[in-house]
Amino acid sequence: MKFFLATLLFSLAQVMTLSAQTTNEFLVKQLQYSHSVENWFAPVNVATEGLTAEKANWHDDSGNHSIAQLVSHLVFWNERLLKGIKGETVTDFSGDNDATFSEISEEEWIEMVKKLDQILTEIETESRKMEGKQLEGWSETLANIASHNAYHTGQIVYIRKQQGWWR
Repeated sequence: MKFFLATLLFSLAQVMTLSAQTTNEFLVKQLQYSHSVENWFAPVNVATEGLTAEKANWHDDSGNHSIAQLVSHLVFWNERLLKGIKGETVTDFSGDNDATFSEISEEEWIEMVKKLDQILTEIETESRKMEGKQLEGWSETLANIASHNAYHTGQIVYIRKQQGWWR
């Protein structure tokens, strides 16, 4: 009974804290946590930090994606999201998600990591400005992209740990 009561009180405190935050603040924090702010898990900036293109392009023989391919995929989807938020034209998607996981060269790797950081920073900036109907229309997508980014960042960290390249 004590455990149940403690759990209930903890849950109530969490809901009250969340209610005090605006949806906007909450979503921006989730985006930051998956991008550059360490919280419960490593963000993508930390997960890609200090990797050479050679390591980023490594993959096993089972058809799993390399870190570089995962970053390429994140750039593809986050760039589309950013264009949509800004009201820019978003080209039709062919439906071939595998095409978003590209192999990249040494020079492209450095630029790809910078590009992902820039795109994620812009998404956070644009999200902070959202209000009313715009926020209502984008909130679910923003929550999903933060989760999507965290999911693939977890894959990056897993590869690094597997190879002995993690902290």
